Amino acid sequence: METRKMKNLGIDLSLLGFGCMRFPMNEGKIDELVATNMIKEAMAKGVNYIDTAYPYHNGASEPFVGRVLNEYERSSYYLATKLPMWLVNSVEDAKRLFEEQLERLDKTYIDFYLLHALNKGTWQKVLDYGIIEYCEQLQREGKIKYLGFSFHDDYEVFEEIATYRQWDFCQIQLNYMDTEEQAGEKGYALTEQLGIPLVIMEPIKGGSLANFSDDINARFTAMDETASISSFALRWVASHPNVKVILSGMSTPEQVADNLNTFCNYKPMTEKEKEAISEIVGILRSRVQNGCTGCRYCMPCPAGVDIPFNFKLWNTYHIYRNYWAVNWDWERNLGKAKADACIKCGKCEQHCPQKIAIRKDLEQVMIDLENPKWKP
Repeated sequence: METRKMKNLGIDLSLLGFGCMRFPMNEGKIDELVATNMIKEAMAKGVNYIDTAYPYHNGASEPFVGRVLNEYERSSYYLATKLPMWLVNSVEDAKRLFEEQLERLDKTYIDFYLLHALNKGTWQKVLDYGIIEYCEQLQREGKIKYLGFSFHDDYEVFEEIATYRQWDFCQIQLNYMDTEEQAGEKGYALTEQLGIPLVIMEPIKGGSLANFSDDINARFTAMDETASISSFALRWVASHPNVKVILSGMSTPEQVADNLNTFCNYKPMTEKEKEAISEIVGILRSRVQNGCTGCRYCMPCPAGVDIPFNFKLWNTYHIYRNYWAVNWDWERNLGKAKADACIKCGKCEQHCPQKIAIRKDLEQVMIDLENPKWKP
């Protein structure tokens, strides 16, 4: 197993981390037999970073992971979980949730404790309620070893949080398609400058970078016909030296085996491979249907349409030619904000800096996403 050292903490971590949010399911619950074997196989091959969180699997992940890890010597692995900041409205909430997490996990301490999914709003709560001070107290008491945060917002917010204190580590989204999303490559460079080691989430973008249309897949197999498509995404992230752990939310034994093959026989990415991936990214981005930047000058829509979100899903669908990349948001999250609520008043088009034919494009959104042709 390829390992990386967090020099500031003096510890060696497996480059592959097991993300415990996408276990196989059986009748709506974690398939504990299969999932247990998946964790054990990963740990047998050297994975020592196990990542869970309060809400994963509707609260079932922490107790399950805790039971599995009880079969191992406590010093043989590093356990990460996260304080659900959206549930915190006082320091008393943080205390109650942390104690509940210790009980769920059946542990006396947590190695890596993260303030979960920080954004501008939750960061303000961290400051207002003295959450950092509380977590520093937990460190002094030995109940958590290392304090960090995971992040979901734009770069400016990331910079504010990252420079606020000397964090032990932090967790960001990074993959070859999202270099300018959220913290992105700019945020990566900042962590190098500040000496904050990184844990990476969404290296395969929720599975979107694991399989493409035949023409794109052929470009990957031309580089190495024995390698999985997803392995290139993982190796691209691993080519960043300040990345110390790459989380993969593995949901099948086959995914575990493939990821173990990638990291137990790790090969650094060559410059030729990086150039090939850059070309692939260019092709994928050329499939974008319109130039919506998400500036939201078109909003609010009098009819309640979330215009930028509709376009984001539409463009994502065409980039990856994969309905499953957007189906959850399209079928469950948009609701009455879908494109078909458009009354064609045209007010949005008067304010669009990109001069997008919004009404016409919203019609096409409905055609493409209600009857997707790229659906396995």
